[in-house]
Amino acid sequence: MSILTGCQSDIKYNNPVVKQRADPWVLKVDNVYYYVATAPEYDRIEMRQSNTINGLSAAEARVIWRKYDKGVMGNNIWAPELHRIDGKWYIYFAAGETEKAWNIRMYALSNDSQDPMQGEWKEEGRILTAHDSFSLDATFFEHKGRKYYVWAQHVREGENTSLLISEMDSPIKLKGKEVVISNPEFDWERKGYSVNEGPAILKKNGKIFMTYSASATDDTYCVGLLWADENADLLDAESWNKSEEPVFFTNEEMNRFGPGHNSFTVSEDGTTDVMIYHARNYKRLRGSPLTDPNRHTRARVINWTMDGFPDFRQNEE
Repeated sequence: MSILTGCQSDIKYNNPVVKQRADPWVLKVDNVYYYVATAPEYDRIEMRQSNTINGLSAAEARVIWRKYDKGVMGNNIWAPELHRIDGKWYIYFAAGETEKAWNIRMYALSNDSQDPMQGEWKEEGRILTAHDSFSLDATFFEHKGRKYYVWAQHVREGENTSLLISEMDSPIKLKGKEVVISNPEFDWERKGYSVNEGPAILKKNGKIFMTYSASATDDTYCVGLLWADENADLLDAESWNKSEEPVFFTNEEMNRFGPGHNSFTVSEDGTTDVMIYHARNYKRLRGSPLTDPNRHTRARVINWTMDGFPDFRQNEE
């Protein structure tokens, strides 16, 4: 067994950090935490800011964009992510159509303001992909001077979504090949639905780690892990390794059901890695997974093994 290192048990978060918010994304810039997430009404994008992670709970939520009453971007507003790219703010999000709720595609907003809570958020339109199919949960990262976009999309019959990666020509346009790097192949990725979604990037110890979520969004939801060497060709599917088991999943003793769709940030000390994720606090749903609003935002410290891999502390609170 690998010896754990980097344990920060003295760092505590008041979970849930924010109630009834799923798919949470926290970005720390200049010692300010900016927070966006999926609202249970699926009708808007709102943002909070705080100097601490715990402070996000009481922080004022500013609505920065609302869905349309008809047409595209009129339904199922999901999984916003905030990024600072080349000195400008961008939010990637997924949206369906008012009349066709499941015609979900990926869109972007931008803001030139120094403070993303201020200024005007402008619509940049849809992020076009080679496949015109159900797509969502886009994330962004830069590595060795190149910009990458990772997202979930329906590309194979008999499955719901796979994970794809492409290089970006600009923050709102892909270029070159679009590569499938993970399909839902294991049983734990195929409970209820065959799903890989919600990718999030953590660069550390010479590797590019990518968490993602799998299966239906009830208590079967869980987190998987991909990784590639930092010097590998990230647009080569063979560069990506995949854990055969989930790395974070339901723990009934901890009243943690269906954890997933996470992001990564660092704690207030500036060095400790923190996972921001959602989970349910009971198993038996009231209605469907999408109508029961008990997905709450939580935070937890990530430990690291001696061989340089993240440990998500599955059996701890």
